[in-house]
Order: sequence, then structure tokens, then C-alpha cells
Amino acid sequence: MERSEPKPSQQVSFNLFQLTWPIFLEIVLFMLMGTADTLMISGVSDDAVSAVGIVNQYMFICILIMEVISNGASIVVAQYIGSKRYQEATKIVAVSITMNLVLGLTVSGGILLFGNELLNSMNLEGQVLAYAKTYMQTVGGFIFIQALINVFSSMIRTFGFTKQSMYISLGMNVLHITLNYILIFGKMGFPELGVSGAAISTVISRSIALLVFIWMLYRIMEVRMVIKDYVTLSKEYMGKILKVGIPSALEQVTYHCCQIVFIYYVTYLGAEALASRQYAMAVSQYIYLFGAAIGMGTSIIAGRLIGAGLKDEAYKRVLTSVKWSLLLTVLVDLAVILFRYPLVSLFTDNGEIIRMTAQILVLSIVLETGRSLNLVLVNSLRAAADAKFTVYIGFLTMVGISVPLGYLFVFHWDMGLPGVWLAIASDEWLRGIIMWFRWKSKVWQRQSLVEPAPVSHGMEA
Repeated sequence: MERSEPKPSQQVSFNLFQLTWPIFLEIVLFMLMGTADTLMISGVSDDAVSAVGIVNQYMFICILIMEVISNGASIVVAQYIGSKRYQEATKIVAVSITMNLVLGLTVSGGILLFGNELLNSMNLEGQVLAYAKTYMQTVGGFIFIQALINVFSSMIRTFGFTKQSMYISLGMNVLHITLNYILIFGKMGFPELGVSGAAISTVISRSIALLVFIWMLYRIMEVRMVIKDYVTLSKEYMGKILKVGIPSALEQVTYHCCQIVFIYYVTYLGAEALASRQYAMAVSQYIYLFGAAIGMGTSIIAGRLIGAGLKDEAYKRVLTSVKWSLLLTVLVDLAVILFRYPLVSLFTDNGEIIRMTAQILVLSIVLETGRSLNLVLVNSLRAAADAKFTVYIGFLTMVGISVPLGYLFVFHWDMGLPGVWLAIASDEWLRGIIMWFRWKSKVWQRQSLVEPAPVSHGMEA
């Protein structure tokens, strides 16, 4: 395709609400897909829910590894757009797609070869282990599809078309839930596949969504990519992508590796505690989604402002976002605590599981407020190319503090599942406070990935 320069009239003016509400709804839809899985699989058994929850923890780590490219590219592209260097931004998008495809295929191959060995190393047995292996091989073998979805959707959002990404996610969720109903329970003439049906449904819905994401990105880009852009892997662009992407992914991988350690702790508390953890996670994700959406929207704004040389404006906007994130998280958290018993009863009728899940949901007021602080500040520091700092602090607080605390709370003080929640909360709050002082220090203003544009207009961040 021929390249075309973007017209000044096509430049989009953004504010936090315009960017965030579609991201918010897209995250809700993504979470609904997970909740739909949990609800429908709970119709098979609580063991099936536990198995899928354990596998998904590994899948999250794989997805985060693959987000090395998409996270780094989105920040680099945002700064190049802010600096009005559109041709180069387009080339970076193409490079990131090629890199993510190669990485995704590598991860899928690794899961097919070593996935069962990973599950055998966990303290699992019987039907839980059998379900987990079934789900791991199907979803994990095709995880490269999610790698491509990550990069296409993040690029669409970075260019400011957050609503379009949301619409595609809506379609994917509707298809996934429909296929779940058909394949898990054997409707419309299909066999009853249970956990295997949920896995097949995930792969099919992701595949169709990827095709739509590809079409949408080409439709919305003002400067079109050409074949040469995909095969010319510029060392400069790859270096900038990895400079931000690797630290971002390392931090997230560290977090989810710690979560696997916590799952290992919980396996010693029994099958009911394991199921309670999964149900609590299914509810808790709706508490922090405001922080997640605001964090993602703020990072796009901050990246563009920093690329345009408006670093003091970026500083103020991030602090405003932190206040909104905390306020909304507290309000949603209080509502969840108020209705915790009816919410948990949607998943199971086991009295002990309901009691344990409701108990730890009360502790979410401590955990999720700290998490909301991190979701905005960490994303903003990454957008400012200060990602290495977030990795160092994250490793210190997660591995050095929360994991040992969890062991102490669970095995020495006999605090059970609440001990795990409090250990995670200690990390979120300590890390959040450190990130707050880092942002206030303005040390990040000395870093940038691109020279700012000579003049900055047309963007209300």
C-alpha cells in the first residue's frame, strides 16, 4: 500500500474520560469472559474450577511474557505520535507485530513440550490434575493467538481508537459465552465436552477476534504499513521497544510467579480453600478494573505528553488520575463487601467455600486500594521510560517481602487464606507508596525515547 501523510485535521484531541471509558468496558468484557468460564465450569465441578484457575495463572504469565513487545511498542509509539513522527511510528508498529508473532509461537511450543511437567510439579492430584492438563494443552498450544491480539489491540488503543477495541472485545465475549454453553454442556447436537469445551471455545473466539483486530488496525491507521516494514527489523526500534517492554514484563512475570507460590501455599489448606481463592479472584477483579482502566488511559496520555515535551503537564495529569482511581476503587469495594454473600453464592452452594470467600473479600478493602495506586503510577512511570525502577522495587517488595510474609502467615501463624491476602496487600501498599514518591520526585523527567515535537497543539490530554 502507498503511504499517506496524516492530515492535521485528523489529529485527535483526547482527555482521560474519552480514553478510559472504552478501556474500562473492554476490561469489564475481558473479565466477564473469565467469570463466564468460572460460572459455566462450576456447573461441571469445583475441581474443574480449581484446575482452570491454576492453568490460567500460568497462562497469565505466558501472556505477560508476550506483552514484552506490545507494552514496549505502545509506549514508544505513543511518544513518537506525541512528537508527530508518524512515519516512524508506523514502522515501529510493524516491527512489533513481527516480534510478537515469533515470540508467541515460541511460547506456544514451550507449553506443548513442558506444560504437563509444570502441572506435575504442583501439589495437585486426581481429577484436578487431569482437568488442568486438558485445559493447558489446548489453550496453551494456541496462546500465540493471544500474543497477536495483544499487539494489535494495544496499537489500536495507542492511536486513540479505544472504542473500536472495545467493540471487538464485546463480539469476542458474546461468541465465547455462546460457544461455552454449546461445548461445555453439549447443546445443539454437540457432545458434552466439559473443561475441554471451555478450552476449545477460548481458542475459537480468540482466533476470530484476531482477524477483526487485524482488519481494524489497517482501517484506522493514517500511515499504512507495507511488507518491507514487517521484515526490516530495525535495531534502533527493537532496542527502544525492549528497553521499556522487558522491564515491564519482568515486573508482571515476577508478580504472577509470586501468585503461583501463593497458590502452592493454598494447596496445603485444602480443596475448599483452593476453590475459595479462585472465586474470590473472580469477584475481586471487578474491584480493581477502574484502576486498571484509568492506569491504561493515563499511560497513553502521559506518553503523548512526554513525547510532545509537556512533562509538567504529564506530572499533574497522573496525580489527578491517582485520586480518581482511589476514589472509585473504594466505592466499588464497599459495594462488593456489602453484597459479598449473594455474589459468592452465584458460584457455589458449598457453605464452607462461601464462608471463606466472603471472609477474604472483606480484606479486599486493604488489598485493592493499594493495587489501584500501583496500577496508575506504575503504568505512568513506564510511559515515561522509567520502567527499570518499577522492576527493581517490584522484585524487592514481592519476592523479598510478600512471599516470605505469606509463608509466615499461612504456616506459622495459621492465618489460612486471609494470610495470603494480607501478604499480597503488604506488597501493593509498600510498592504504591514508593512509586508515589518516585513520581513526585520528577526523576523520570530526565528520560525520553524520542525528541519532542517543535510545536505541540491539537491534543488535550
